[in-house]
Amino acid sequence: MSTLRPDTLIKNPQGCHVVSSVEVPADAAQVWAVVGNFAGFDRFIPALSHIEITGEGVSSLRKKFFKDGNLVVEQLNSRDDQSLSMTWTTIYNTLGVANLWAAMQVKPVGPGKAVATWTIIAEPAQGDAEALPGFKDFVQGFADDAMSNVLKMFA
Repeated sequence: MSTLRPDTLIKNPQGCHVVSSVEVPADAAQVWAVVGNFAGFDRFIPALSHIEITGEGVSSLRKKFFKDGNLVVEQLNSRDDQSLSMTWTTIYNTLGVANLWAAMQVKPVGPGKAVATWTIIAEPAQGDAEALPGFKDFVQGFADDAMSNVLKMFA
């Protein structure tokens, strides 16, 4: 009789919660075409050298290659082109992140205006509670830089 049971290393994180939003002077569909492109984050994250996608749509995998040699592999969990939202989970990385869940959403806020919001919940790979403040600053800074670049694309 086997003692093996279904298990997984993918868990919803309980660590820091980061939100980065920008109001963009463009139609929500135009903004979604940029931030909603799971394969196109290298357009607004200059630290990325390139992205490789395996599969299509929900459950597809994204490999983000960083110019400094780091690698992040993520799986698309959900995508809704009507509500302009998607979620994903990190399944492998060399950045010191234990678990990470993220969401991107775009909402129209007026004629020719939209708010793009990137939400990240993540845990550091090491250090537990004492590592959280510095880790949260790192994640917040990364998201804020990326969203600032999105704004610059439409300014």
